[in-house]
This record gives sequence, C-alpha cells and structure tokens, in this order.
Amino acid sequence: MAVPLLFGAAAQAGEAVPYCADPDWPPYESMSADGKHQGIAADLLALVSRRSGVALRAVPTRDWEESIAAVRDGRCRFLSFLNRTPKREEWLAFTEPLFIDPNVLVTREGHDYIADLAAVGGETMVLPRGTSVEERVRREFPNLRIVLVDSEAEAFATVSRGMADMTLRSLTVAVYTIKTAGWFNLKVAGHLPGYENALRIGVRKDEPGLLAVLDRGVGTISTAERTSIANRHVAIQVQSPLDAWTLTKLLALPAAVVLTSLFWVVKLMRVNERLRVQSRTDVLTGLANRSHLNEVCRSEMERAARYGRPMSIILVDLDHFKQVNDRFGHVFGDQVLVEFAGLAGKALRATDTVGRWGGEEFLILCPETGPGAAFALAERLRRMMRAYDFPNGHRQTGSFGVAPFRDGDSIDRLLIRADNALYRAKNEGRDRVVLDEGSVDLTEPALSRTACPAD
Repeated sequence: MAVPLLFGAAAQAGEAVPYCADPDWPPYESMSADGKHQGIAADLLALVSRRSGVALRAVPTRDWEESIAAVRDGRCRFLSFLNRTPKREEWLAFTEPLFIDPNVLVTREGHDYIADLAAVGGETMVLPRGTSVEERVRREFPNLRIVLVDSEAEAFATVSRGMADMTLRSLTVAVYTIKTAGWFNLKVAGHLPGYENALRIGVRKDEPGLLAVLDRGVGTISTAERTSIANRHVAIQVQSPLDAWTLTKLLALPAAVVLTSLFWVVKLMRVNERLRVQSRTDVLTGLANRSHLNEVCRSEMERAARYGRPMSIILVDLDHFKQVNDRFGHVFGDQVLVEFAGLAGKALRATDTVGRWGGEEFLILCPETGPGAAFALAERLRRMMRAYDFPNGHRQTGSFGVAPFRDGDSIDRLLIRADNALYRAKNEGRDRVVLDEGSVDLTEPALSRTACPAD
C-alpha cells in the first residue's frame, strides 16, 4: 500500500489522523473531561484503527456544531459516527455502517401507541439540533410541529415535562437515557420503518485514500463484536471509590435491569408491530382490509390533489359467488377468494394496493394511473382470472368498475362512481370491465368504455 497516496506527509511522519466526534451523545459517544473519546463509537473506532493499521487521534470540541466546523476547515479529517444524508454527502464520503440501530418514538406513558405518524396531526416533536432525522421529519411529516433543543437529554426532558408530545431517537439512546435520568414516565410508543440509524464514519471528500482504508477496517467488525460493544455501554454508570469487586457487584443489578428493559422494549415493539399489521390485514386473504384501504385511498387522493397527479380505483366483484358457496360450500368459496387474491397480486404493479372490500368484493388503488391505464390493468386481471383454473377446475369470472379521481372528489364520491360502473358491468352481462361515465383521458390512447370477453 502506498502510504503517500493515502495520508500524505503527516502519515509518513507517523502522526495520528485527527478526527472529531459528538462530545455529548452517550452511550454512542462523548468526550471525557480530559479529552478522551469514549462510548460505543470510540470502541468501534479502536477496532478499526487496530485492524487498518491507522493511528487515530480524537480532537476535543465543545459541541457537535464545532466538530462539523473542524472537519470542514481541515482541523479534523473525519467525523466518527453519523448518519448519511443528502446534505452531508455534498462534502463527506461515507464508509459502510459501523452500527445500525432503530429509531423509536418516545412519549409520556398516557400517549396512545403511534401506528402511523402521518395520521398524527397538530402534535409537537422535539429533536436535538443538527440531526439527520430533523431533515427527514420536516420533509415527510409536515403535520408535526418541530421544536429544537441543544441535546439528547434536553429532548427527553422536554417530553417528560409535557412541553412536547414526542421525540424520535435511537432505541439504544432512549433506553440508556430513560434509565440513567430516571424519566420513568416515558415509554416507547412506536417506531418508523426505514428510519433506522445506519451510523458511519464520514470522511472529507478530498480524502479518498483514508476513506478506503477506514472502510476496510469497518468491514472486519463482526455482528457479535458490535453487540458485545453495545452491551458494555448500555448500563448505568456509577462513580464510586469502592474496590473493583464491590463495584462490580453493585453494577450487576442495574446493568441487568437496563439490558432486561432493552429486551422487553424490543419485544414490545415487535408485538405492537404484529398487532398493527393484523389490524390492517384481512384474515382470510392476507390482503389489506377495508380500514387500511380507506387510509391508503385517503392518502393517495390527497397526494393526487396536491400535486395534480392522476389516480384511479378499480372495484371488483366475483360473479355469481353466492351460487359458488351454495353449490360447493363456504370452505370452497373461501379458497376461491384466497386464490383470487394471489392472482391479483401477480397481475398488479408494486405501486398498486389491492384489498378485500367486503365479502366477494375487492378494491384496487392505482396511484399515478389515469383511466385508460386503469382500464387496461383491470382488463388484464379479468382475462387472467377467466383463464385461471380455480380449485376442482372451477372457472370464476369477475365484473370490474373503473373510476378516476377528479378534483374535489371525496372517498365516497369516488367509490360511488366506481360502484356505478361495476353495476353497469353486472347489468350488461358480467365478466367485463366498465369505465365510469364521462371519464375521458385525452392523454391516453382511445379506448372503449366497456371491455368484454371475445367468445
């Protein structure tokens, strides 16, 4: 390896590479009174240093803002532990993650479980200044009021004292801070999928050689090593002049309490997630249930109205289904419904949402889809369904009503138009697709308002 290409004259002289950290982010990282980097990040960096052969030196700073400024002006050559964001990528390059940790919503005990943050309106979220989470939350949840404070501890204190409704912080930091600060009126009230902390080393973009070497060091750290390091720090620290053996015994109980709490928090989150999924899913078919379809439909209609984008819905009814139940029994009928659900999943696009509207009726939500494209999609599913061998060679057809979203539509008005089109399909002989009256899409190829089988 050519050292001059990687680190320049300073490295050739054997000098340690200076880096900056967040001085007040326990248990992830902090700076001691004597300027020593400590915490989960410090232990992980020590492994990277040993395995890459690169000596590292932490540069003490007063706060996170000063750490960022020191890397920008060259006093430090990388930041030790942070999330990658588009703004940071403008001037930093990132290693693979050193540590991955989910972000959770923390509220007071009396707050309801938060299954969908987008549905929470008018509440206040408190966040530390300068975090990557702030950028995303402001963009994706404009329904929330954001309050900024100077530290993690202040964010939790603001929620605990009732000055904000919630905060969004890492699970490790949440459990550590709640236990050490004694804020037992707080609880984990949900989490946001896709908001995990993938904490990395952020290196100045003019240091590609340093980035490559650090990244190789990161790649040598195993999952077991990461877990072991995290477990060392998620514990209550006690300052005492007692001897090491007595101190160890005193620390054992609170450490066990913290680790047990972490276990139950994770388990509770998983249970809550299963309950959330069950509350949105039709038990028989595994598709979205009516309640979840209403939520998605409302959200897609609001988006279509806000950005002037097309959106359509398709209402499907399985033809003569009562006769199927009467002739073959309800168990057989249920199997037909299950197999239709699987068939619909194959026919539709990843962006579409299909769910059981009730009985033998299904609703398909098609974002970014005008009436012509929705009509073609329904016709494709109708043909697939007509050719499909259901149990015991049974042939099942369906009637389809298509309606596009129009400005000023309510959910009820849109559904009524789709239902009217479905009624026409059934009245005209079933096994066909009918487009809502007056739905002409001049941007799409001309199409018939009714499609039926070519027998």
